[in-house]
Amino acid sequence: MNQEKSILRIAQETIANESAAIQGLIPFLNDEFEKAVHCILESEGRVVVSGIGKSALIASKIVATFNSTGTPAIFMHAADAIHGDLGTIQKNDVVICLSKSGNTEEIKMLIPLIKRGGNTLIAITGNIDSALGKQADFILNTFVEKEACPNNLAPTTSTTAQLVMGDALAISLLQLRGFSTDDFAKFHPGGSLGKRLYLRVEDIVGNNPKPQVEAGASVKEVIVEISEKMLGVTAVMENNKVVGVVTDGDIRRMLSKYENINRITAKDIMTKNPKTIPPEVLAIKAMEVLRENGISQLIVMNGDTYEGVVHLHHLLNEGIQ
Repeated sequence: MNQEKSILRIAQETIANESAAIQGLIPFLNDEFEKAVHCILESEGRVVVSGIGKSALIASKIVATFNSTGTPAIFMHAADAIHGDLGTIQKNDVVICLSKSGNTEEIKMLIPLIKRGGNTLIAITGNIDSALGKQADFILNTFVEKEACPNNLAPTTSTTAQLVMGDALAISLLQLRGFSTDDFAKFHPGGSLGKRLYLRVEDIVGNNPKPQVEAGASVKEVIVEISEKMLGVTAVMENNKVVGVVTDGDIRRMLSKYENINRITAKDIMTKNPKTIPPEVLAIKAMEVLRENGISQLIVMNGDTYEGVVHLHHLLNEGIQ
């Protein structure tokens, strides 16, 4: 038990230390940061992000964030750059170099090569007086007092600070570009995230059965229709209009209420004014309506035209949660 408490204490201290370090970045945000953002925003090229060691891993993630939020970017490993990959940097590209110390040999060798090409250099470093800090056009200070590592060696807090500074850049650019959810969907068409942004009710309901019975249908006909279509519900039609729905629950309540069901019709047991949704609405909105009302199905209506049923299970199967 004492060991478990010790483990939890270590984890808590780690998170607290890194959280404090992130908060410590706020005073470092100055006109250099603003100029760096505008430089990237106005650039006709891409953002080339580089680093070495753990900083290279953070650089790669920053590139992914840039690309997914409307800022074209590419990763270039600092060691590979000085061994043949320098051609990655094109004429109008802005280069961001990440380095805690700012004095690693690979970074020091890379700096003059970047400057010789006339590219703007942005430094994300914890040492503004380093070789990188002194030669960069713009410096984003990510100084941290200490690493979360008890030996103050393993890059932990420092790489977290780099990552957060990269996010601050990306989100600043996103908002200045007016990057919308529609734009986001274009860059994220796959997976559940993409579906939340583009999948519409009509995309789901089009391939589903369309359960319906006439208002005068018998209970047997209603049960058969619900069972065959396997959606737990059927629309009740009168003069080609939806006047209600009968669900599995309505059937159960009817059986417990009536002794003789021979003369009961769909209209007698239906729920009037069922919850509906237009086909053009995003599927995530349909999920919200289902949850807000504690129901499993929505009747899809295109104006006065009955299009079908969207079920909770359809949304879950599509990764909409």
